[in-house]
Formats: sequence, structure tokens, C-alpha cells
Amino acid sequence: MGAAVHILAVNPVPARSQMGSSLGFHIILACFGVAFAAVVMTAEWIGIKRGDAAALLLARRWSKVMAVLVAVGAVSGTVLSYEMGLLWPGLMSRFGAAIGFPFSLEGIFFFLEAIFVGVYLYGWQRLPPWAHWWSGMPIVVSGILGAMSVVAANSWMNSPAGYTLSHGKITSVDPVSVFFNASTPYETAHMILAAYMVTGFVVAGVYAVGLLRGRRDRYHRLGFAVPFTIAGIAAPLQVMMGDIIARFIATNQPVKFAAMEYVSQTTRDAPEWLGGIFINGKVYFGAAIPAFDSILVGFNPHTQVIGWDSVPAAQRPPLVTLIHLSFDVMVGIGFFLFALAAWQAWWWWFHRRLLLTAWFLVPAAVSGVAAVVAMEAGWVVTEVGRQPWIVYKVMLVSQAVTPSGGVPVTLGVMLALYAVLTVISIGTPMIMSRRWRRETPAAEDAEQVPYGPLHTRTDAP
Repeated sequence: MGAAVHILAVNPVPARSQMGSSLGFHIILACFGVAFAAVVMTAEWIGIKRGDAAALLLARRWSKVMAVLVAVGAVSGTVLSYEMGLLWPGLMSRFGAAIGFPFSLEGIFFFLEAIFVGVYLYGWQRLPPWAHWWSGMPIVVSGILGAMSVVAANSWMNSPAGYTLSHGKITSVDPVSVFFNASTPYETAHMILAAYMVTGFVVAGVYAVGLLRGRRDRYHRLGFAVPFTIAGIAAPLQVMMGDIIARFIATNQPVKFAAMEYVSQTTRDAPEWLGGIFINGKVYFGAAIPAFDSILVGFNPHTQVIGWDSVPAAQRPPLVTLIHLSFDVMVGIGFFLFALAAWQAWWWWFHRRLLLTAWFLVPAAVSGVAAVVAMEAGWVVTEVGRQPWIVYKVMLVSQAVTPSGGVPVTLGVMLALYAVLTVISIGTPMIMSRRWRRETPAAEDAEQVPYGPLHTRTDAP
């Protein structure tokens, strides 16, 4: 029993599972924190500019949902902050002076975002229309800058820079080099575009369901069009950015790229595998496109692609099938969402109206779930693909993990907590939506607080 406890204590799998589940939950809410304000403010801008009551009503209601998601996101984000120190003491004790800088900036931007969410929410009908609209701009800016900061920390783990290490301790830190490491531009752009796609397609999917149910009024058409347009603009940019990032990874993290593409041996004319399971050196149930991987890397079929045989077995990523299939899912869904956006754009160009057939609305209704799946798959590729390193080529995960044997217990508690938070995050907006369908806009205008229970006013004698 003592030996089993010791093995469990030094095994990084429970800690990685807890960190992965925490991040996997929080990152969905983080997407709304980054992008939802822009969706809300777009609707409000239409409402103010055109005197559109439906757009203003959408903006006001969306702002209430935004407040709920920011509140839940604050809880899950705080948990992540503690987990960095509790689960990875080896990382923070050695590199905390470097990696702590972008995390500190992210905290500042989150504070600003939370403050102005309150100002924006309470400012409805209390500020002049354009003053209220501008009060939401810090939320948009803080969301983007906060995303840049926290992704810069993850980027640093992939491309460590900006520090001097002497006798196992950091003696100097260059904050600018830490923040703007080689991976930051690529990961940041990829994540921000993903946030706008997730937020836009999730919100649009809700109204696509309403349109499928026959709610074809301007409120529902605008509720679909605004977020879908924003996500649709991000989709082709994301496809292009993904192509650029893949080549960057092939150069800077070739072993991760080899796992993504099933390149077991360094070779030229490397095939591109679609699907498939890697077992005992062979790919089963996959389709190979001859030399296409080499073409994607170097625009030439004879480009050399480095395989994972270039490093010892102990330095190769585990679960290459998971990494590869996650990569395929991310890319496949990315092209699906791009095609969906292009379909609507084509229809709008020639007809100047929304495409409201079931052939379009059904995939549009599931586009939000698809975008979430693609984003989660992308993070699997990023994090599992970097294994066994927690800081690439500098520190192993096994050197950073906590020696505590209680991680499986905290993992169970976290999973239960996230189950509750998931119900809250989905259930509360659903309850709010049902109430909105019962109420008239005039009843909402009469509310004396941004959102509260129904009440009957009584005058004191």
C-alpha cells in the first residue's frame, strides 16, 4: 500500500487531469469573457444608430447573461490560479519570477473587465445612450488584453525566453521577452479568434433553434445575424492562422508536430494522414494523402519533416493517437464553420437576407457546440503535444508536479464543482430566457435594478 501511495504521489497524471479539467471548463467561459462584450456592443450600436428597439432589447438581455458568465468565470479562474502553485510547485518555485509576470497582467485586466461589466450593466437607462455604449469598450479591450496575458504565459511554456538561470534559480528577468516570446503572436491570435468563434456561434446557435421553431420576427433574426456575422468573419482568419501556426510548430516544436501528423521517422515526401489509429508503428483506419504533409510544411513534396524518432523515447509525447485525432477534429470543424459562414455570406451577397432554410439552420444550430469541441481539441494538441515537458526542453512535468498524494481527492471535488457550475452556467440563462418570453419589453424597462425578481410596488401610507 505504501508503494502504491508513493507511485500515485509522484505520478503527474492526477495533477494533469485536475489542471486539464479545470482549464477545459474555464476556457469556455473565458471565451465569453473575451468576446461576448463585442457581440453585445454591436447589437447596442445597431440599436442606437438605427433606433432599433429589437437590437437594444437584445443588447440589454445579453448583457445580463454576460454578467452571469463573468461571475462563474471568476470562480473557475480563481481555482486555476491556486492550482498553478498547489499542483506545480516545482514550476512556480523555479520559474515563478518569469511566468508570474503575464499572470499578474492578466489579473489587472480581469479586474478592469469585472468593474466595467458592473458599470455597463447598471448603466442601462441611467447613462446617455452613447456614454453607455462607450462604458462597454473597456470590457472589450480588457478581455482581449487579458487573453493576451494569460496566453503569453502558456506561450512561454512552449518557447521559454527572457530569463537567466544560475544554479537552478532565476537571477534576472526581462519581462518584455517573457511576454513576447516566440510563440506569443501565434497562440494569442489563435486563441482570440477562437474566442470570437465560440462566442458568436454559441449565441447564434441559440437563435437558430428559435428560427427553426418558427420564431421568425426581427428579434430572433437579429439575434442570429449579429453573433453569426462576428463568428463568420473570424472563421476564415482562423483557418489561415491555423495553417501558419502548423508550420511554426513544425520548425519550433518538431516532435509535437510529428505527433500531430503521425510522422514517426524523419522523412521527405511525408504523407498527410486523415484520421487513423497508431498502433505498433502502423496507422490503421486512416487515409493517407501522399507527400501532402511535406507540401504543407515547406510548399514542396520533398520538404523534410522531422519525426519523433529524432529524440529519445522518454522525450516523446504520449498518446499520439489522441493528439492526432484532436488535431484532425480541430481542423475539420474549423473548415466546417468556415464553409457555413461562406454559405451565408454567399446568400447575403446575392439576396441581401438571411438564409432561413432547415438545411442551413440545422448545422447553424450545432455550430456553437462544434466550435467548443474544436477549441477543446486544440488545447489537447497544445498541452498533450508538449509532453513530457512542462517548460519545453527546460523542465519535465515530473520535475514540476506536487509530491502530495491527495490530488485524486481534489480532482474528484473539482469535477463535482464543475458539474454544478455547468448546470448554473447553462440553466440560469435558460431560466432568464423563459422569463423574457413571458415578459413584455415594457416590463423590463420598468425594472429598478439591472436584473431582479418580479415585484409589485406598494406605496407607504
